[in-house]
Amino acid sequence: MLVIGGGLAGLSSAVALADAGFHVRLFEKRPHLGGRATSYTLPDGSEVDNCQHVTLGCCTNLADFYRRAGANAKVRFYDRLYFADRAGKRSTIEASALPSPLHMAPSFLRFGALKFSDKHAIAGALLAIARSGGSPPEIAGVSMLDWLRRMKQTDGAIERFWRVVLVSALDEELARTDAHYGIDVFWKAFLANRAGYRVGIPSVPLANLYAGCREAIAGRGGEVNLRAGIREIRLCEGHFKSVVTDDASEITADLCIAAVPHELLLELAPWQLSEPGGPLGQVRQIRTSPITGVHFWFDRTVMAEPFLTLLDHTTQWIFNKTMLYGGESKRGDDASQSVYGQRTQYLQLVISASYDLVSRSRQEIIDLCRRELLDVLPATRDAKLEKATVIKEVHATFSPEPGVDARRPAQDIGVKNFFLAGDWTQTGWPATMEGAVRSGYLAAEAALAACGRPQKLLQPDLPFEGLSKRWAHRAAARRP
Repeated sequence: MLVIGGGLAGLSSAVALADAGFHVRLFEKRPHLGGRATSYTLPDGSEVDNCQHVTLGCCTNLADFYRRAGANAKVRFYDRLYFADRAGKRSTIEASALPSPLHMAPSFLRFGALKFSDKHAIAGALLAIARSGGSPPEIAGVSMLDWLRRMKQTDGAIERFWRVVLVSALDEELARTDAHYGIDVFWKAFLANRAGYRVGIPSVPLANLYAGCREAIAGRGGEVNLRAGIREIRLCEGHFKSVVTDDASEITADLCIAAVPHELLLELAPWQLSEPGGPLGQVRQIRTSPITGVHFWFDRTVMAEPFLTLLDHTTQWIFNKTMLYGGESKRGDDASQSVYGQRTQYLQLVISASYDLVSRSRQEIIDLCRRELLDVLPATRDAKLEKATVIKEVHATFSPEPGVDARRPAQDIGVKNFFLAGDWTQTGWPATMEGAVRSGYLAAEAALAACGRPQKLLQPDLPFEGLSKRWAHRAAARRP
């Protein structure tokens, strides 16, 4: 079994197949595993994540993958979400003892950044989602912004609630997001189950999560090949034949899973597959969205929370990496040492759907983020910025625009012994780590079925609870 690509999609399929007894050979062109969800070392020895990735309680397949990789203990979950507005005023959201979908209502009512009219509008829309079991009527082909307008959302509700959550979750602006995906985020993460919203953040650099993958594959007789790019996928009479590596070696195998970005797959696969009417004929129409990560190292403690979600700013998230990595005491005192021998605090800022930043210089982005930090972290005014770096992922994720599902291929495209994995394939999820792992499991299921060894790998969603369970069952009974 060949697996092309060492991102989450390739790793999840490879580890699952190794667990099932297959001899897996994984090829990754980079010198590290993890794909876009990884970290690397700067020249001065600092290790930075390519972009901060988080999981949620509703990401059941990602949790299963971390368990298989022995990384579940390296992800720390938080039950309280922290927000800061332009004036620096803090608000929090967390679950209460009320049943779903009312469990977050008390903290939502106390949320200081929203007016009563905003909250009233939001409550009505959330109730519509919950009472429909996550599937409100007439949303096919509708953008999230259009649906919110239909639900009579105020401008404040859209900008300070819906946009804050969804642009970060889906890496796209509301006007370019399929309403199905936006509604699904709130249904699965905030309404259906009390644990769905819990934020899980790695307590180690992302690359440290994948050591167990190599062990799981090699320990069962397989191999992981890094700096081993593939430049061609060869088919013969409708079935997989071989791959050609960057050094011109041809490698044959009984089965192959291609777990690479869709743009790269179109370069590797025979052109006939992407002809109009072919199984990959619409893949070229899948657009991408950018994410920008900004890393700051200050000479002192400037932030007490583990993370902050920002309202009314270009910056959407601030992650206190020093605290998340365990480098601070319970008092919040900074206990880490900088490369200059002084106490320091490391923050990572994330800006999703960062179209406006793609053409801007590194220094312009740093200056913008420093100005915004002054609003919410006034201690940065007197702190010395010891160093900073900016990482732009121009093609970070596929854009979940209305109608994109019709362009996403299945894991089995009708080529014998050849399967696809990647968050851009048909997973039922947008471009998330959960979606990538789901694709890997689905591809592995297809491969197992082709070998006459069918096995269920995909994990179920969290169960519905409370009123959400009753409403979901009623909504399902009403559907044709």
